[in-house]
Amino acid sequence: MPKINAATVAEHRARQRAALIGAAVDILVEQGAAAVTPAAVGARAGLARSSFYQYFGSGAALLAAIVEESFTAADAAIAEALENVEDPSARIDAFVRAELLLAGQGLHRPADALMRADLPVECRDRVHELHLLHYRPLMAAIAALGPADPQLTSRLVGGLLQAAMGVVENGADPDDVASHALKLVHHGLG
Repeated sequence: MPKINAATVAEHRARQRAALIGAAVDILVEQGAAAVTPAAVGARAGLARSSFYQYFGSGAALLAAIVEESFTAADAAIAEALENVEDPSARIDAFVRAELLLAGQGLHRPADALMRADLPVECRDRVHELHLLHYRPLMAAIAALGPADPQLTSRLVGGLLQAAMGVVENGADPDDVASHALKLVHHGLG
């Protein structure tokens, strides 16, 4: 009988699954999607390769789980940041600040690596779909301010935000970067 390292079997299984996902994210970020194999992930997580298959049917299934979980966590943080914010300009501020805090916490690592990875078509399509859904509140706030071309404006602001996230991921203070980025955004929208 395998040793259970938690109060309940369900909690043990949740920890094991989380360990596999964490190991897979590290491998994904460091080496790319092709390196996310059951053997490599099991070894990194400190579990037998056979344990991998108790949680995921394949490496592709694990990548799909990473996709869903990374966006679920980020979407929840954005929803919380925007919960009581109605003014479009204030929603842009809240969205940008929340995104940069997430970047500082490393929450964008999996999604960023997945966007660059050579994934199966259905997995890549799902990443793009979730990415678009994630940015929908920002796009709506920008559109509400009435720029001449809301779609182009949203893409340009998104590009600025991606650059700001990169700066934060390289160690810059999220609040400082957010303040500077928002000055640029509001100047451009003004």
